[in-house]
Amino acid sequence: MNTTSRTILRELRSHVPFTALGTLTGVVVMVVILKTNVPRSISEGLFWTFHPVHVFLSALVTAGMYRLYGKGGVWRTLLVGYVGAIGIATLSDSIIPYLGEWLLNMPHKDVHLGFIEKWWLVNPLAVAGIALAYVRPTTKLPHAGHVLLSTWASLFHITMAAGETPSASMGLVIGAFLFLAVWVPCCTSDIIFPLLFSRTTHHESPHRKPYSEHNNI
Repeated sequence: MNTTSRTILRELRSHVPFTALGTLTGVVVMVVILKTNVPRSISEGLFWTFHPVHVFLSALVTAGMYRLYGKGGVWRTLLVGYVGAIGIATLSDSIIPYLGEWLLNMPHKDVHLGFIEKWWLVNPLAVAGIALAYVRPTTKLPHAGHVLLSTWASLFHITMAAGETPSASMGLVIGAFLFLAVWVPCCTSDIIFPLLFSRTTHHESPHRKPYSEHNNI
């Protein structure tokens, strides 16, 4: 196993506790929303708040990681940052939650693709994050905050589809999908994806310690 592979596995393991905690908060918030009969319009508004912000931060960190370790030019940074942010944030916030909604046969299930439905909001935020990272590349953003942001975007996609308070078994399934929606996509967007396109050699990892120990996303 080469250094990059070991780095990826280490980062995935180090992100498990943060993601599990974020998932727990998501399940608690979901139960409160459904038990108090909060209107679906509130969940919709919250999703379209958290998802665009998630895209912006993902673009900022993905492009920042690539600039710091890949030294790419404008167009390569734009491509890596956009695909990493839009593609993986959409997977995290929309597609994986939709699979959970479909599996549980929720009454209002639908997949919301922000870069298409609200292209005028989501795409400019992605480009803004990339531009900021290109000028001043950084990865120093609180990991816990990013986990919560991604968890809640996925959560509100699900509560838009839910029609009643979930049973214990449904809650476990939803919790599992929230965990997967955050854990793999966030690590992929912020760490794995930009490293795969970087020029860092396989003999030296850019992270001496687990990524989360630097208080990064």
